[in-house]
Amino acid sequence: MRVPNSVVLPVGTHVDCCREEEVEEKRRDIMAKIAAMLVERKSNLAHFINNLEGSEEPEFYVDQWERLKEMENCTLTILNLVAVNCTDHRDIKKLEATILEHVKNEELFPGVVRVLPPVYRQVEAAIVDIAQSEEMADHGMMDLQYLLSKLSQCKHLANLGRELLQDILRYLHRIGLVVWYEEIKHLESTVFLQPTFLITMFKLLVRYRLVQQLESIS
Repeated sequence: MRVPNSVVLPVGTHVDCCREEEVEEKRRDIMAKIAAMLVERKSNLAHFINNLEGSEEPEFYVDQWERLKEMENCTLTILNLVAVNCTDHRDIKKLEATILEHVKNEELFPGVVRVLPPVYRQVEAAIVDIAQSEEMADHGMMDLQYLLSKLSQCKHLANLGRELLQDILRYLHRIGLVVWYEEIKHLESTVFLQPTFLITMFKLLVRYRLVQQLESIS
């Protein structure tokens, strides 16, 4: 809601836990609740803005007013909900195809067509090779400077600089090939070349009724 011109694709999981006739009913219910939430948000923002403009000393609230006006101007496009059975690989492929179809829609994403320099593809291919090599640990974690030195050993990447590598890593992070938390101080020098390891770790740490499960242990 705070991102200008954002596009949201709601995904409903656990279809396998529902009867077939329930799925469409739940889909309509979820979309109606999202629509109501957006209407309420717009109403609340207008109410807050009016309160600030009607205050006795509105000049003291200029910063708040500007932030609220920015939020009011953030358009939000909600796509039709996709219902999937996560235990069925065909449904996962269907979701993937739906996402790609929307992403390629230039009306939704005007800047989707962009030509990347060849070095982006070269670094991407080299990182895939490193991640799949036998010397790569299962956790897939690698120091940023060490990754740069490994990439620089490739003949066509000998002149690769740290700044360019960081730009490329931001792109690879966005497309999901690697995970790089550059905004977190303790992790800014670590690149996760195996994002699936993080998913596995989070599944162990973050789970439904975790507190109750821990409390049940004597």
